[in-house]
Amino acid sequence: MRSLTEPEIRASFVNCTKGEASRARLPRGIDELDWAGLDFLGWREPGAPERGYLVAEFGGRVVGVALRPAQRPGAGRGGAMCSICLTAHPASGVALMTARRAGRGSVEEYASAGEYFCSDLACPLYVRGRRRAAAGGARMSESLDAEQRVARLRTNLAGFIGRVVR
Repeated sequence: MRSLTEPEIRASFVNCTKGEASRARLPRGIDELDWAGLDFLGWREPGAPERGYLVAEFGGRVVGVALRPAQRPGAGRGGAMCSICLTAHPASGVALMTARRAGRGSVEEYASAGEYFCSDLACPLYVRGRRRAAAGGARMSESLDAEQRVARLRTNLAGFIGRVVR
């Protein structure tokens, strides 16, 4: 992923108002990020964990998506797997993230898209082995090499973003 500035990140959001995008608290240290090692920038808002964001390249442009974790009854029991990077986590390590579809009214049927993500939105780090799942979670043993796992992550992410921007 190419390096992005704060104004570029804020201008990229497709499913929230300009005011909401301007009020979003960006993660610290954006200038020091290893952008080349990211397929998307994802974060939960500090102090407001009910808000999450991801920014990725999609269709030749940068697209930002505001996310909300869905409330899960019984969360904390068992385990779950991220649909984006396929990392298994204890149940609290995965969240169903929903996003308003771009340009859709709230009363329209199918006005949102959802996907299971790593709760910390650090999928690019898990898939590259730079971060490990908490006790009770793990990367599954598979025959794909790192490059193929990254390609699968990008395909899964593009599917989600495509449902949001369509």
